[in-house]
Amino acid sequence: MHVHILGICGTFMGGIAVIAKQLGYKVTGSDANVYPPMSTMLMEQGIEIMEGYGAEQLQPAPDLIIVGNAMKRGIPCVEYMLNEGLPYISGPQWLENYVLNSKKVIGVAGTHGKTSTSSMVAWILEHAGLNPGFLIGGVTGNFGISARITESPYFVIESDEYDCAFFDKRSKFVHYRPFVQILNNLEYDHADIFENIDAIKKQFHHLVRIIPGKGEVVAPYGDKAIDDVLKMGCWSNLVYTGGEGAGLTYRLLKDDGSSFDVVDADGCIVGTVNWESIGLHNVLNALMAIEASAYVGVSRKTAVEALCDFKMPKRRMELKGTVNNIEVYDDFAHHPTAIRTTLDGLRKKVGKDRHIIAVFEPRSNTMKMGVNHEQLTESLAIADEIFMYAPDGLKWNTDELADGDKFRVCHDFETMVGDIIRTAKPGNVILVMSNGGFNGIQKKLLDGLSG
Repeated sequence: MHVHILGICGTFMGGIAVIAKQLGYKVTGSDANVYPPMSTMLMEQGIEIMEGYGAEQLQPAPDLIIVGNAMKRGIPCVEYMLNEGLPYISGPQWLENYVLNSKKVIGVAGTHGKTSTSSMVAWILEHAGLNPGFLIGGVTGNFGISARITESPYFVIESDEYDCAFFDKRSKFVHYRPFVQILNNLEYDHADIFENIDAIKKQFHHLVRIIPGKGEVVAPYGDKAIDDVLKMGCWSNLVYTGGEGAGLTYRLLKDDGSSFDVVDADGCIVGTVNWESIGLHNVLNALMAIEASAYVGVSRKTAVEALCDFKMPKRRMELKGTVNNIEVYDDFAHHPTAIRTTLDGLRKKVGKDRHIIAVFEPRSNTMKMGVNHEQLTESLAIADEIFMYAPDGLKWNTDELADGDKFRVCHDFETMVGDIIRTAKPGNVILVMSNGGFNGIQKKLLDGLSG
């Protein structure tokens, strides 16, 4: 069977491509933006990628077209597909029909931390010998891929609240049939499809409604928006983590979160995690991963042992290189809360005396629209210097954030790169934050600093 995937280089659709390939399908795909790490992973899997969305890529017609949610009416291949009556399906629906209907699914939902937490769950299950399948929105550190299918009954999936396709505007996760569901956190995001946070809460409750009574919901202690969702009704076992009286909490041994005790509800230490990850947000992610794994039979002690060998996914505080004692990190943070927690973790890792240069691209649809932009100054304040790239097309006045000193707004990409290279001094730390390719800025910085 030949499946062709429209929008194949997105992390989700790329994962579907890998699973389809492993199931024995002939897999091809296309995208308008082809860049690592997803393009590299797909090529390593032997999957042909076409640039652009011309109708000719559907000639001869594949057996089935899997349509990504970036596809819109008016795109040539979409119009050809509809006019010719070719068979098509959304990615989440394909997963439900061909993969998840026979699996015990562990889902991870939330505005932040989905990729990291689902990677933790997958690794814990792997360490415990359960050989899980998974589909995660990034290239995992321990597995080196974003998705795989196995004979195991367990499947870990990143449960995204974004919509499925132009013909299915429900959140992706309503197709996932979870047995255990982590609800990590909830803030307003995806302003291009959700009018307000209440609209997102409604979708989250649609997810809660399909979790079986003998399944489990793992929720954070003290997240008001998640509490609002659960007040609408919860019919499954409900366990909280991360706060006083919760099933699991923590005791930091290092301020940056790289070492901490896992503590149960009785105050007993389950074990100590010493790992390469940093930030309180990742400590809280770890507690949720431990608790979700416990519900499918992995002891908490085994889960703690697994996390000591856990490697963060690509683009999650990833050190891209060090030149002249200047470190360049890459991170996927793009929401003000994620930016703040990422910078806080880095500050605690490197200490108060290291000079941090934050480089940010407002690339998400929400940021392009200007939603939450008033929080950016505060979120980036931990950095000593800030460079924000503001390309044409943003729907808000970015220059209002510039202060003539610490916070610089740059409208020309190459000029900004040159300014950062001239500004950086030995001992500095550069943190690049974007949910896109950012014109390959990480390599440009490293090359420029070495020159």
